Order: sequence, then structure tokens, then C-alpha cells
Amino acid sequence: MAETDKKPFKERMSAVVGKFAGSRFVRAIMDAGYSVISFSIIGAVFLILTVLPQAFPVPGFANFYANTIGRFTSLFQAVYNATMGILALVFAGTFAYSYTKIYRDEEHINLVPMNGLMMFLMAFFITVPELVWKNGAVQFVQLFTKAKMVAGGYEASTSGIYRIGAVGIFIGLIVAWITVQIYRYTVKHNWQIKMPASVPSGVANSFSALIPGFCVAVVIAALNMAFVFAGTDLFKVLFIPFSFISDIADTWWGFLIIIFLIHFLWWFGIHGATIMSSFYTPIVLANMAANVKGADHFFAGDPLNAFVIIGGSGATLGVTIWLAFRSRSTQLKELGKVEIVPAIFNINEPLLFGLPIVYNVNLLIPFICAPLASGIVGYIAVSTHLVPKIIVQQPWPTPVGLSGFIATASWQGAALSVVCAIVAFAVWYPFIKHYDNVLLKKEQAKAAQVK
Repeated sequence: MAETDKKPFKERMSAVVGKFAGSRFVRAIMDAGYSVISFSIIGAVFLILTVLPQAFPVPGFANFYANTIGRFTSLFQAVYNATMGILALVFAGTFAYSYTKIYRDEEHINLVPMNGLMMFLMAFFITVPELVWKNGAVQFVQLFTKAKMVAGGYEASTSGIYRIGAVGIFIGLIVAWITVQIYRYTVKHNWQIKMPASVPSGVANSFSALIPGFCVAVVIAALNMAFVFAGTDLFKVLFIPFSFISDIADTWWGFLIIIFLIHFLWWFGIHGATIMSSFYTPIVLANMAANVKGADHFFAGDPLNAFVIIGGSGATLGVTIWLAFRSRSTQLKELGKVEIVPAIFNINEPLLFGLPIVYNVNLLIPFICAPLASGIVGYIAVSTHLVPKIIVQQPWPTPVGLSGFIATASWQGAALSVVCAIVAFAVWYPFIKHYDNVLLKKEQAKAAQVK
């Protein structure tokens, strides 16, 4: 039997998932995810300013709003469009920059991250205009209807150019990956113009990107052209799997699978939220942007931190409060006191590794089932329209109640956030109480031995 086969399952699982989490692609994806946080928060603030009458449906407020800050809603929309409306550029552009940098640092090849970013932008914009093969020639789509306006191949609306927004994130990632791989290949095979050492670095970098950039343009244009001949284009083809995955994630069972995998991985000590968010971040951003325009997606923005993992992975806010004020064992009480402030802001590593939850069979069931329970409640409430859909991505450390309010711009969202936290604690209670009694008995036995 091979040596690897003798290892426990949890060690083999940790090794496989850990290797994936440390892969260059995933690390670059995570950098891209971090890059859109500030943009989404800025956009969220100005979006909230445009929906204040819906957030505060009190008599007289709508008229007050219309006669005051409501006069500036078009300006607020412009700011929103300048942030959320270019998410594909920000997300995939950061990915291209980070991915290039990782290859440069780890393979020690002469790649310039800024060149990787610029080549991606060029390649991506090759896919943005809609093209058709008509009358024996490639032509830009020209379409003017009430529902859709495409001029010079660019579909646009008051929200900006359609394909550079959140809907284009997945396509942008694929194009960025292709771009960086072509850039890497050409440099490794010395397909570049090398300038004398006396030439300024800025000029040298420009010329060094000439041949790789040309190769990127030819490959992306050729791929796009092949699909145009087939009656479609690269953007539409790549959007098919993205739409399929998005549709699955937006179902109740798809959403629960995501929650399960996050916590199953966490139990092995692997940051499940980091792993899974590298897959679903493009989906929730695209769905949130669609919700603002009238769509009805549940899996949008950040439903997990708003309604599911309140207090951190495992939905442990209620547990932390109970540990601090009601637990009887010294170990858990002290841990609760230390954790209570971080838990308010959805940080619970002290519990995960100090309780501990990781590798603790006694707490595996509530750790997985509590967030599943709160997720079911959240999904039902939003999908049945008891609570408005998510239109804002709140910062993940936002405390319970406020997170739901910001996400849905409604008091119902705030109430749902609190209800979900209570539901999660109801699942946790019998398990954490039993665990507390077990530790208390051990502490009492140890104290008796000392005496």
C-alpha cells in the first residue's frame, strides 16, 4: 500500500484542498476579490441614497426626499455606474496584474505586472463589442429598441457599457487567464524585443510587451472571429457556463451546498469561505447588479454574512454570547469573553481554533447545521418576498441587524438578520450546553485531584 494511502482521510483531504487553495490561480482570484470591496462599498453608499424612500416607508418622507437629496439621484446613479458599472475591469484587471506578478516572483521570469494588466484590457475590449458576419464581412451590431440599444457593437444603457460591468467578470477572468499564459509563454521562449541596459526601464518595458501583446491580440481576435463565423461571439459562448453555474447557485439546494462546503472545509482547518468565494464572487456581484436593474436573485451581494454566518463561520454569534454570560466551565467562559467583541464583527477564529471547532467531532453537527438552518430561513424569507431582495454588498464585518438592513435597504432585512442569528443559536444550544457540562466535569475532577 502506498504511503499516502496510509494517511488518515482528514490529512489527505487537507493536503488536496490546501494545495488548491495555495494555487496561483486561486491566490490571484482572492486578490481580485479584495480589490472590488472598496468599489462595491462606495457604490453601495450612493445606491442607498437613491433608494432611501423604499428603505424608510414612513408618511411624508418620500415628499421630503424628492424635494431635497432626491434632486441629485441622477448624480448618485452616475457614481454607482462608475463603481459597480466597471466591476469586470476592476476584478479581472486585478486578477491579471496579480497573476502576472505571482508568475514573475515564483518562476523568476521577466514579466511586468502592469504589462499583464494592460494586455488584458486590450484583449477584453476585443470581446466587448458585438460582431456579426453579414453580407460577406464582419460588422458591428447596430440595434435600437426600447429594451436594448447597441451602437457600434457596444450595448449600453444608463448603467454604462453592458459587458464591462459585473456581468462580464467571468468572461474577464477567462480572457485574463489566457492573456497571462500567452505573455508567460512568449517571455519564457524569448519572443520579445530586448533593449540595451542604457534605455530607461519604462521605454524598455514598453518594447518588451510589443510581441507578447501582439500575440495576445491575434489569439483573442482569432478566437472571437471563429465564434462570429458560427453565429455567436467569445463573450456569449463563455457566458453560457457562467449562467449555468449562476442558476444552480441561485437555487435553494445550490445555496445550501455552498454553505455546507464552506463549513465542511473549515472543520478540516481550511478557510472554506476563501475557497468557495473564489468561485461564487463573480456570481453574486453579477446578480446584485442585475437586482438593481429589476432582477430577482437571492444569491446576490453577500447573503452569507447578512443572513447565514452571523458571528463568523458556523453562525456563532449566539454561541459566543452564551459562552460569555451563561457557560459554567472556566475555559468556555473566558473564551467567550475574549471572543465576544470580534464576533460582533463576524470574526471567530478564536472559537474555531480555541473552542476548538476544527477537528472537534462533538461540535461538527452544529457547526454545519446551524448555518444551514439560518440559510434556509434567509432563503425562504427573501425568495417569498417577505424581505426585499439584496441590492447592496455590505462590508463583511458589519454587525448583525445592520448587515441585513444595508444588504436589502430595508428594516425587514435587519429583522431577518436577527432572526437568522437566533435560529442558528437554537441549533447550537443543546450541543454547546452538553460540551460545557463535559468540560465543567473535567475541570471539577482536575480541581479535586489538586486538593
